[in-house]
Amino acid sequence: MPRVRAPEFPANYPWLNTDKPLSIASLKGRVVLLDFWTYCCINCLHVLPDLKYLEQKYPDSLTVIGVHSAKFDNEKEVENIRQAILRYDIEHPVIVDSDMTIWQSYAVRAWPTLMVIDPESYVIGYISGEGNRESLDELVGKLITEYKDKNAINFEALSFSLEKQRKPVSTPLAFPGKVLAFSITATEAKELDIDEALLGEMTEDSEFVDEIVEPGPANSVIQSLVGSCLFIADSGHNRIVVSTTEGEVLHVIGTGKPGLIDGDFAEAEFFAPQGMAFDAESQILYVADTENHALRKIDFTTQKVETVAGNGEQSHEIAPDGGKGLDTKLNSPWDLERVGNRLFIAMAGSHQIWEMQLDTGMIGVYAGNGRESCVDGNLAESAFSQPSGLATDRSELFVADSEISSIRAVGIDEDSQVRTVCGSGELFGFGDKDGRAEEVRLQHCLGVEYAQNYLWVADTYNHKIKRIDHRGGMCITMIGDGTAGFVDAKGLNARFFEPSGLSAIGAHLFIADTNNHVIRRVELDTLEVETLDLAGLCAPDVCVPD
Repeated sequence: MPRVRAPEFPANYPWLNTDKPLSIASLKGRVVLLDFWTYCCINCLHVLPDLKYLEQKYPDSLTVIGVHSAKFDNEKEVENIRQAILRYDIEHPVIVDSDMTIWQSYAVRAWPTLMVIDPESYVIGYISGEGNRESLDELVGKLITEYKDKNAINFEALSFSLEKQRKPVSTPLAFPGKVLAFSITATEAKELDIDEALLGEMTEDSEFVDEIVEPGPANSVIQSLVGSCLFIADSGHNRIVVSTTEGEVLHVIGTGKPGLIDGDFAEAEFFAPQGMAFDAESQILYVADTENHALRKIDFTTQKVETVAGNGEQSHEIAPDGGKGLDTKLNSPWDLERVGNRLFIAMAGSHQIWEMQLDTGMIGVYAGNGRESCVDGNLAESAFSQPSGLATDRSELFVADSEISSIRAVGIDEDSQVRTVCGSGELFGFGDKDGRAEEVRLQHCLGVEYAQNYLWVADTYNHKIKRIDHRGGMCITMIGDGTAGFVDAKGLNARFFEPSGLSAIGAHLFIADTNNHVIRRVELDTLEVETLDLAGLCAPDVCVPD
């Protein structure tokens, strides 16, 4: 079989993470690994740790280049790709292949695809999908040894001008993925046996803590539980922030370093946490610790963090069976929703909905066969495509099914079924169109919330918040003009930048405005948008809050 020379990169294409364009010719004498990816794709994200491992193992002889060949229209914008590079800490050069020219010249057919080029600039093979670190490591190692023996390899560590060096993210929040609003009245607090002495001057129906007695750890805990508060997944800073709905910071949980460490609030570590669910009775917050492939619980009584499911390793099983929480590998849990003792999990990496029984610690698949698709019907035969957001009206579970840009509904009672509320149900059936049921077009929706008898959806790549009648599937744009930006205004005049999480409490809707690194608050009666000021909160490497 004749050898195939690697096609050269087109001229004048945008490059990121480098101050000058690269070429196949200039990389002769090195092993080159092309990563064809698109930043919405969970499988592409799973490949990134493998690439970082190889880059660090072979710094003087391997060059990794990301070829960003976009799926969604929003992913074709250079600035949006730059934000993804910052969010996922990508440290190799990336060329923007928005018109798929490089994709076609290398005959790529799927995301992710890794193309291996030898030091003589010939393509020697490719591999698609994830979970191939060992095979790639073996191949790269053999190539380096072979060409070293030929004196045909250029051993030189290359350095690049990275986006994070040119414009580091040092805002108080960094790419917040999800937000959870919670409220408990004084009456409810007493029913949960919270010490009345700690409730201060609250009336029976008060929603807010007016006064807390002498400050101390226990009182700080009560203040975060009694009244209205926000739990914020500060995903880019690998921590959880707890504040009042007015922005007073109550707790910062986690060191800010990526890791999987249990313990006190100040010593615990997370890795890009996302969705959360709160149990007021036990005073426990459950967290989808996404890049750790784990579920964590934050106990506000003991002020401890503990892992309750997963072991830090990604599951590659197509149809996992489940079992005891700590004995079961997970695959990118992205959002959580609690119904009684049942914790539902949007398991984005395996395209399924999982369930954990909180009283027994058992965990397993609830709905979805693991194939990336859109199939309605019974739970076992149904199929999802990277479910990333959950909400409930206590009779159904609503799912933001991101890769098919659709909203799904899953029954949680006996004889439950899966149905599509709105959206095309197709992997490439995306857009920005209001209407009813299958007429609706969303673009990579990541967040959903049930409030005021409607579903509110973070239509992430359209930079909008939409409202859906879950009974008939009617979808209406409510907030945002569809342009990526940062504007506090009313209704359709406001602007967001890839909002990803929603949570409502009373008359307010809170939005994790991910690429703007802020939490936005919407007055639902007027649709007025304002930005929450988290007074005193700092980035972990800037200052340490009290």
